[in-house]
Formats: sequence, structure tokens, C-alpha cells
Amino acid sequence: MMRFGLTLALALAGGALFSAIGSPLPWLLGPMALAFAGSRLPKGRGFKPRWPSALRDAAMIAIGYSIGLTFTMDTLVEMGRQLPTMILMTALLLLFSALIAWTVAKLAGLPLPTVLMGSIPGGLSQMILLAEDTKGVDLTVVTFLQVTRLMMIIFFVPLLVFSPLFVSSFGAESAAAGTANAVNAADTAIAAGGDSAAMAAGTAGASGWAGWAGWANWGDWGDWGGLFPAILLFAVVCTGVAVLLKRIKFPSAYLLGPMIVTAALHLSGVHGPSLPAGVLDASQLSIGTYVGLLLRPEGLKNKVRIATLAVLSGAVLLAGSFGLCLLLTRLHPISPSTAFLSLAPGGMDQMGIIAKEIHADVAIVSCYQLFRTWFIFFAVPPLLRLLFRRLLPKGSVRREATE
Repeated sequence: MMRFGLTLALALAGGALFSAIGSPLPWLLGPMALAFAGSRLPKGRGFKPRWPSALRDAAMIAIGYSIGLTFTMDTLVEMGRQLPTMILMTALLLLFSALIAWTVAKLAGLPLPTVLMGSIPGGLSQMILLAEDTKGVDLTVVTFLQVTRLMMIIFFVPLLVFSPLFVSSFGAESAAAGTANAVNAADTAIAAGGDSAAMAAGTAGASGWAGWAGWANWGDWGDWGGLFPAILLFAVVCTGVAVLLKRIKFPSAYLLGPMIVTAALHLSGVHGPSLPAGVLDASQLSIGTYVGLLLRPEGLKNKVRIATLAVLSGAVLLAGSFGLCLLLTRLHPISPSTAFLSLAPGGMDQMGIIAKEIHADVAIVSCYQLFRTWFIFFAVPPLLRLLFRRLLPKGSVRREATE
């Protein structure tokens, strides 16, 4: 319990620090940074950070529920219209990732299967499971590459979307596209945390920084009072569906389960209340702390070379995603920020959080991220197994089913 308490204090300090310096998404980035720093302290200091996975799961349920509220019939129609584009963009992003993996493998002297599994964007848990079932693959390197990419995406995507690159150059276009989007900015802001959160988010969108607005809403009892009793139904249903899907090994059950069931209820006319901004900030803190504790470079050989190549490959992947974002804005009338978050090679929960902050089209972002997630979970492992039969010695790839 003491380890958890100290980790929580560290995460809160990180959120406060990043708020004070005006960072975007301070309650996601701050806890992640300080949790990672705390985990690197010498063992002799007697402190080893600990963050229960149950708290991360609860945060995922809250984020999934909040994303589910943004879906409308219009967005589903738009999803169907953009399905061919989703397939194209996912294929291009994965091909670009494979090219990066081939380059890193050559430069680092690592086996291509190891680097390839470490470079697939958005498939952290699935790639680790596949690596465990594949002889000749270095699980430590796979985990390090995946977590390094994830942490880079979580750090640098907010900096990019809040930068003049999007705010100034694309500000007018984003506003025009936001008006035409199926989920308008007001609905998205309300889904993010009520009327007062919408005002705070609007201010943050204009200035680029969220500051302390989210935590200030903990004292807004009007937001909390509006939760009951309707939230009880959604809390029970979302949690039950998440647990059930987890038992049948459904991918990202604690995020996708609540998102899907909330969207289904919302579309059928059962409307759920928006979550106060403080709840979403607490969810960000939980997810950020959990991710910050994932990276463990001590087991690596040639740490400096592999770490340098991991950072460079993450930067190149981000640049490639930006290029695809420009292509997507030519194919469909969506804002550059929505396009970039749709194609950013991170997790759907983090991209959904950022999309809410900047009033991007959360539903479109979630759909692109969801499609890539499902493609990676269901289509990529069989393709990699087929490839590894050619690249690895016979019998290296076991045939066990993955999650």
C-alpha cells in the first residue's frame, strides 16, 4: 500500500508540475514522466513504484464510455463511406512501419522478426503475446521498442496538435471542418465533461494549453449531480461487458467493450450523462502512470544504440503519419487535426483524449484507430506467422492462438 501511495503522490506531482509549466494534457504526460523517472531510481533507495492494473482498467472503462457518447447515426454513415480509405491508410501505415523495421534491423544488427514485432503501431499487447510464442525473438527488445514508440506518441502528438503547425496554419480549416463534422464541437466538449468543461476546453483550444481547468471542475457539483441516477445503468453495463469480453479474450476489452455498448445504447435512444472533466483527468493520470512504468531498459544489450534507433524510428513513423494525414484531408472533408489523430500510431484511448481536448471529431478518430486495432489483432499475427516461417528456423513459430 505504501508503494502505491508513493506512486500516486509522484503521479499527482507530475500532473501539478506539467500544469504549472503549461503542458498540453498535463494529467496524462506529467504522471507518465515522473512515474518513469521514479522507476529508474536505484533499487537501494527502497522505492519501487507500483500501479495496480485494476486502476488502469477502470480508467479505460471511463474513457471508453466517454468516447461511446460521441457516436451518432451520421458518424456511422460516414464510417461506412470512409471504410475503403480506412483500409488504404492502415495498409500504408503498416507498410511504412515494416520499412522502418527493416532499416532498424540492418543498422542495429538485430533479427528482422524481432524489430518487426516491435515496430507494428498500436499492437503492444498482441505483439508481446506473439513474441512469447515465437522462438528466436527477443521479447525484451520487442517490449522496449513498442513502449518507446507508445511513450513518444503520447508525448509528442499533443505537442504537435497544440503547436502552430495545426493551431495557426490549419486553425481556420479545422473550424470549418468541425462545423461540418457529424459530431459538432459543442457535443464533443459536453461529452468531455459538461458545460463548464466545454468552456474550459474552448479556452484551452484557443490558447493551446489546458492548465488546471480540469481539476478545478472537481468542485463543480452541478456536473456531479447530473450523473445520477442514469450513470448507474451505464456503470453496471459497461463494467459487465468489459469483464465478459476480457474473459473471452476480446482485444482491448476494457476500452472497446464500454465504447461499443455505450454507442449502441446512445444510438438506440438511451442517453448517458457526460462525465465531469475531473473524472477524465483522473483517468488520464491512471493511464499515464501505468504506461510510464512499462519501460524497463535495464535488460537490453547495446542500450544506447537500440534506444537511439527506437527514438529515431518513432520520429520517422510520426513524420510518415503526418504525410498520410495530408493525404487523408485531400480524400475526405475532415480537419487536419482529426486526420492526424486518426492516423497517429498510438493507442485509441490516448488519441481519444487528445481529440476531446482540441474539439476534433472524436468519433472519426476512434473509428480509424479502432479499425487499425482490430486489423492488427486479427489480421497481422497470421501474416507475421506466415512470414516468420520463411525468416526463422523451422519449428520456431508455434501455432498457439493468441488473444
